[in-house]
Amino acid sequence: MPRTIVLNGEDLSLDDVWDVAVHGAPAGLADSARARMRAARELVDSVQGEHTYGVNTGFGRFVSEHVPDELAGELQLRLLRSHACGVGEPYPDDVVRAAMLLRANALAKGYSGAHVTTVELLVECLNRGVLPVVPARGSVGASGDLAPLAHLALPLVGEGDALVEGERLPGAEALRRVGLEPVRLASKEGLSLVNGTQFMTAMGALGLVRARRLAQTADLACALSLEALQGSRTSFTPAVHRSRPLKGQGEAAANVWRLLEGSAIIESHRWCDKVQDAYALRCAPQVHGACRDLLEYAEATVAVELNAATDNPLVLLEEGEIVSAGNFHGQALAFALDALAMAVAELASISERRTERLVNPTLSDGLPPFLVERGGLNSGFMITQYVAAALVSENKVLAHPASVDSIPTSAGQEDHVSMGNAAGLKALRVLDNAERTLAIELLAGAQAIEFLAPLQPGSGVRSVHDVVRTLSARLEEDRSLSADIERVAEAIRAGAVVDAAEREIGALA
Repeated sequence: MPRTIVLNGEDLSLDDVWDVAVHGAPAGLADSARARMRAARELVDSVQGEHTYGVNTGFGRFVSEHVPDELAGELQLRLLRSHACGVGEPYPDDVVRAAMLLRANALAKGYSGAHVTTVELLVECLNRGVLPVVPARGSVGASGDLAPLAHLALPLVGEGDALVEGERLPGAEALRRVGLEPVRLASKEGLSLVNGTQFMTAMGALGLVRARRLAQTADLACALSLEALQGSRTSFTPAVHRSRPLKGQGEAAANVWRLLEGSAIIESHRWCDKVQDAYALRCAPQVHGACRDLLEYAEATVAVELNAATDNPLVLLEEGEIVSAGNFHGQALAFALDALAMAVAELASISERRTERLVNPTLSDGLPPFLVERGGLNSGFMITQYVAAALVSENKVLAHPASVDSIPTSAGQEDHVSMGNAAGLKALRVLDNAERTLAIELLAGAQAIEFLAPLQPGSGVRSVHDVVRTLSARLEEDRSLSADIERVAEAIRAGAVVDAAEREIGALA
C-alpha cells in the first residue's frame, strides 16, 4: 500500500505531491491541523456583525457592499457559482489531483477559517476518486486561481461536474456514487476555497519533478551521443569544472564523467588527431548546468509555496485578527514557472543539436547517413530529427515569459496580475516537447552506438542503451517511430531511464 500523506500545512514536499497526484497515494489530515482549523473558525465566527472582507462583504470591487449575516452562506455559494466560468480544455487529471491536495494543505494550515468538515470532504473526494472537471483557461494568477479553484470547489456543494472512474457526472451524483454528501458553506468558506495559488503551484510541483528527471536524462543522452560520435571525455574532467565552480555545471559534468567510465570506445580513439568536439558535446556541462541552476531556483520558490498561506483575508490566530492582504498574488510562481520553461527548453535545444550530429553524415564521424543500412531505400532517422526540430522550435515560442504581462481586472481594483496560470500551462507543454526531444536523441544514440560494435561503451552508457532497447527495437528497415518516441518519453517522465543508469553506477547528481 502507498504511504499516506498527512497534511499539516507545514512539510508537504514535491515528491509528496507527485505520489498523490500521479501514483494515487492517499492523504489525511493531521490532528494538529484540525485543532488549528477549529481555532481559526472560532475567530471567524467571533467577528460576525463586524464589517469584515469575505465574511459579510461583497468581493473585489464590491468590498464596500455589506451582506447581512443571514445571507452569509448564500454569499459563499454564489461566489463559487459566479467564479466558476473557466473555459477551454480541462487541466490534466494529475494537475487537478495535485491542486486538490494543495488546497487541502493550505486550509489545514489554519489561516483560512474553513470548517474541518469542509476540508475533510475535499480530502475524501481526493481519496475516493472524485475528480472535479476544471477548465484550464480563466486564471490571471491574482487573486490566485479564482476560476479554476471555483470549479474545483463546486462538487463539494453538490454542483459543477466531476469524473468518477472516468465517467463525467453532476457534482451531487459524483458524491453519491462514492458515498459522500455535499456540505453547506458557512461565512468565508467559499472564499477560502477559491482564494489561493494552488493550480499554479500544482503545475510547478509536478513540472519540477519531471524537470529533475529530464535534466538527469539529458546527461545520460549526452554521454550516449558522445560515445556514438567518438567524442572526448576530457571536457568532463573534474578539475576543469572545479576551476569554474558553478553547482549545476559540476553536477552535470560529474554525471557524464561517471557514465563514460570503462568505455572501450573512448579508449580506442584516445590518441586520435581530433582536438575539440562541437559545443553540443564539449559545452554540455555548462549548458545542462545552467539549466539545473535555474531549476533549483524555481524549485526553491515552489517548495515554499507548497506550505504557504495564500488565502485572503488571513486568519491570524496569534494576533487574534483577520487581515486582508495579498499572499494570493502569483508573481513569484509566475517567474518560477517561466524559469522552468526556459531551462527545459534549453535542455531540448542542445539535445536536438546532438541528434543532428548523429544523423548527419558530414558531422557523425563515419556513422551511416541517418543511422540506417541501405540508405535511399530506407530513410532511417531522417524525419525524427525533423520532429525534434519542430518541438524545439515550438518551445522557443512557448519560452517567451508570461510573467512580464499584466492586465487589470475587477474594475481596476485588481490592477496588477501575474499571469502565472499561463506560465504554468506553457511550462507543461514545453516539458512534453522536451521529453519527446530527449527521447529522439536516446533512440538515435542507441542505434548509432551499435555501429561501433564490438567496441563497448562505459557501463553507465550501456545501461542507458539497454533500457532504450527494451522500449524500441533496433531500426533495421523503415517503420513508424511515433510509438517508440512516446514510450521512451514516458519512461523519461516516469524516471525509468534514470533508474536504469543508477542501478549500474549509483545515484546521479
